[in-house]
Amino acid sequence: MLNIFFFKAALGIYFLGMASFLYFLVSRKERPPRFSFGLTGIGFLTHTIALIVRTVEASYIPITSLHEAMSFFSWALVLAFLLVEYKYRIHVLGSFVLPLTFISLISSAALPMGIKMLDPLLQSAWLGVHTILAIMGATAFSMAFLAGVMYLLQEWFLKSKRFNSLHYKLPALDLLDTLNYRAISFGFPLLTLGIITGSIWAEYAWGTYWNWDPKQTWSLIIWLFYAAMLHGRVAMGWRGKKAAYLAIIGFAGVIFTFVGVNILLYGRHAFV
Repeated sequence: MLNIFFFKAALGIYFLGMASFLYFLVSRKERPPRFSFGLTGIGFLTHTIALIVRTVEASYIPITSLHEAMSFFSWALVLAFLLVEYKYRIHVLGSFVLPLTFISLISSAALPMGIKMLDPLLQSAWLGVHTILAIMGATAFSMAFLAGVMYLLQEWFLKSKRFNSLHYKLPALDLLDTLNYRAISFGFPLLTLGIITGSIWAEYAWGTYWNWDPKQTWSLIIWLFYAAMLHGRVAMGWRGKKAAYLAIIGFAGVIFTFVGVNILLYGRHAFV
């Protein structure tokens, strides 16, 4: 199928972009070559074509299987990187985003990629709205996670006074802390809307807004975690190192909810 051709092409281009950004990470160059960003842009365009072609071939938004959801997540992650790069010019961020994108996409490639007939219960616009909102929320939390990782690295360099080339490429701690906060502030409303629209779809499909399905339960746990994190930041000053650790812990929960629940826990609210 044509969508798989473009998908595999995007995977290969992202791999080259990842290799280019990782070379920049370990090199003494102060700015990544335009080649790195060019590859990322071409990969993103190719990936976009793959998603559009699959939508046409399937006649529905391709986010109903784990392969499709992980592919869409990878696409959204690159989009988020391009937007953050445009606003903040954090060039080194590509050295962290592209590996995560490639891991997600290569995992997606390992899953069945065929287009399946959509279950009648899934034939609702609410499913597309719910899933897109949830994945975009997960993407924002991914950016907070990466900001947290970079924050801890930069803080370690400053405390140990090891001022190597990576230290000079990483942004200031204040900027990384701000990026962490803004990413979570952006992702939390998306997750909230994703849960609400998911409940509406559940009532349409199953006749009940909430039935404590494993994915619903873990989504609520993640929502409560980030709600507490935002409250702690505003009311109790949870910033800096604490916020970085919490962003990393929260992202681990997001990954478990997104992938682990689907594999380890039985429930009808799961990708196939």
